[in-house]
Amino acid sequence: MKRFTVAAAQYPIEQLSSWQAYADKLTRWVEQAAAGGAALAVFPEYGAMELASLDPATMGDLAGSLASVSALLPQVDALHSELAARFGLHILAASAPAALESGAYVNRARLFAPSGKVGVQDKLVMTRFEREEWGVAASPTLRLFDTALGRIGVNICYDSEFPLLARAQVEAGMDLLLVPSCTDSEHGYWRVRLGSQARALEGQCYAVHSPTVGEAPWSPAVDVNRGAAAIYGPPDRGMPASGVLAIGAMDAPQWVFAELDLDLVAQLRADGGVLNARHWSEQPGAATLPAVEVVDLS
Repeated sequence: MKRFTVAAAQYPIEQLSSWQAYADKLTRWVEQAAAGGAALAVFPEYGAMELASLDPATMGDLAGSLASVSALLPQVDALHSELAARFGLHILAASAPAALESGAYVNRARLFAPSGKVGVQDKLVMTRFEREEWGVAASPTLRLFDTALGRIGVNICYDSEFPLLARAQVEAGMDLLLVPSCTDSEHGYWRVRLGSQARALEGQCYAVHSPTVGEAPWSPAVDVNRGAAAIYGPPDRGMPASGVLAIGAMDAPQWVFAELDLDLVAQLRADGGVLNARHWSEQPGAATLPAVEVVDLS
């Protein structure tokens, strides 16, 4: 599918009264994305941490919140898979801590296709909070997902600020970069926003930024959330001069929609006003890139 609509969530972290309250909330959000014509719905980093509120004994504890949310992931993923099939769209689920056999936790995003296939991307570069206070571990594996919509990559929040990750995905054929984020200040929001826009510029591709919003004083992990969802493209012919296709109102829970044209990405890479994607290799040291594992979700 060369033209389709994407929906980026400004997703509010809320204290939940029950699992059913979460299921109803997620269903309502996905239903709204589908009603807006979205073929792809993107949720933010650590949006799943609101599930920690279902366990009052651990929700105020950093380590306890990791364990309680990770334990719910199979149930969470089954719900996302069912919604993707029911509404006929791809869903990037809000990332969540996932326990490894070693006992460590990773920050995991999951991409659900309507067909039932699922792709997983773990965060590669940890923020200071994750590594110094929370003990969330880095992953070594960078992936790209072949879907019916095109080739989709994911850079989770801080990962978007390191250009070699997205560049390696561009070299592997990425059309669209998804950037789920969770930031507690405008400084953090702007770091991820500028990273997302820079990756769209360098790779001559689209970047979709989805943040958490709202306050959750009961959570030591996601107590304050700032941001605005947006869809960015390279500032070139056929795109807005600013590169901003759509952007939400700061900190307001909402979906932000934009129509993407992957043929335009191919045209700009072949004959744009500038050829950033092609000319990358002219930089000194540009040949050193991480490996990319391509996963078929089509």
